[in-house]
Amino acid sequence: MKESEVKALISLLEDPDEEITSHITEKILSLGNEVIPTLENHWEQSFNSLQQKRIEDLIHKIQFDGIAKNLSLWATLGGRDLLQGAMLLAKYQYPDLNEAKLKAHLDLIKHDTWLELSPRLTALEKVKVLNHILFEIHGFSGNTSNYHAPQNSYINNVLESKKGNPLSLSIIYCVLAQSLDIPIYGVNLPEHFIVCYLDESHEIPDTLISENRVYFYVNPFSKGAIFGRNDIDSFLKQVKRDPEKQFYNPCSNIDMMVRLINNLILAYEKLGYPEKIKELRILQRSLLLDDDRVKGGDKD
Repeated sequence: MKESEVKALISLLEDPDEEITSHITEKILSLGNEVIPTLENHWEQSFNSLQQKRIEDLIHKIQFDGIAKNLSLWATLGGRDLLQGAMLLAKYQYPDLNEAKLKAHLDLIKHDTWLELSPRLTALEKVKVLNHILFEIHGFSGNTSNYHAPQNSYINNVLESKKGNPLSLSIIYCVLAQSLDIPIYGVNLPEHFIVCYLDESHEIPDTLISENRVYFYVNPFSKGAIFGRNDIDSFLKQVKRDPEKQFYNPCSNIDMMVRLINNLILAYEKLGYPEKIKELRILQRSLLLDDDRVKGGDKD
């Protein structure tokens, strides 16, 4: 469609007739992301509040549909790039997210960590280096004062504020570790997400890992506290949950993203944003390969 035709369609959005604008809206939506700059330019030049509101809704709808489509594709391809999944979700709230800037921030932390690592280090020593760089040098910590804030689940916010919830800090911890060939992966412990250090002699398969592959566990929310299987046993008794295998073994990146969305749903429920909750459930369904993934959430 020619730009002049697109502009003509957009100009009709000021028509008070809902039936007419509904038809126009569908036509504009079919044009996809390419029409967004024209919509933004028209919004800036418009003096009609109704037209501006409809343009805002159109831009949001186009961006939202794109995120849902990309998340679904990411999951279909195996969700192997955890950072990409986290950035895709962050674009729900921050559609103009600067991915290059975000990656550069992580690369800086990675470089600082790499300088302190050595092939001679043991697994525990490598984790101590990670903890020192991430929590002492760069100052990351758990957001205990505003635990349920939605900002804690958007990776760009967490990198900027250096505060997050158990899952967002675990995502950064895993991304950093794996980029340095350190076998650290997420563990879907109920109510409090953690990570584990795997046997370095094997690559992680797509299927579940046996318990004897896990060396130890790390809690990024508590500045990298290291603990063992017995501590998980005690925690599960405390929260009155049976000791299922999934609470001890690595989970997939897709599981991590489903839970991250669940955390956002819980946060927006507390703040009273029903439209966001509805949209997030759509995004969550775009990730699902089966109905059993919708679980978890960091409640306390």
